[in-house]
Amino acid sequence: MTNRYITSHFPLISILLFSLAFAIFFQGFLLNQLVDLGIYNGMREFISESGIKLTLLFLLQLFFFMVFSALKLIADTTIELSMLFFSKDEEGNELNKVRAGSWIYLVSSILALLLAQYVLLIVILFLVASLCYFIYLVYKISNTLTTAGLIGFIFFQVIFWSVFILAVVLALVKLYNSFMASLPF
Repeated sequence: MTNRYITSHFPLISILLFSLAFAIFFQGFLLNQLVDLGIYNGMREFISESGIKLTLLFLLQLFFFMVFSALKLIADTTIELSMLFFSKDEEGNELNKVRAGSWIYLVSSILALLLAQYVLLIVILFLVASLCYFIYLVYKISNTLTTAGLIGFIFFQVIFWSVFILAVVLALVKLYNSFMASLPF
């Protein structure tokens, strides 16, 4: 019997590393945009170059940390809600077995940090890790679900995340359209 708390810090480390990978990419992107807009030289009069870079990195890291933490909270809630609806496991023992799957995100977050200059690869890596974790989750909990419960669990997850992503995309498109409509041409 192993101590189940050994891997309890992996989600936090994974979130920090994924956040850092995205922050590094977007720091470079924002610095290039500031230079192109001619703002960067004016900023250097008030803050040193390393101060600007560290501040941007910190703020971006904080932003992505909050995004990934919120996604983890939502994911944990939807998984537990699905288990409530469809599982025969009332003690939560199956969820303890699933915690070992945090290795998937840890390994992918380390790879993401190595690929920090390529945002598309980081996004793909995150999506692949999420898919692998979902497959691992379904495999681990399948013995406590009936066939109908397994189908319900999978559909619940797929429908929830599809609606969530669609709502975010729709909100972003509406915001973009209203911004573009407000610009004088």
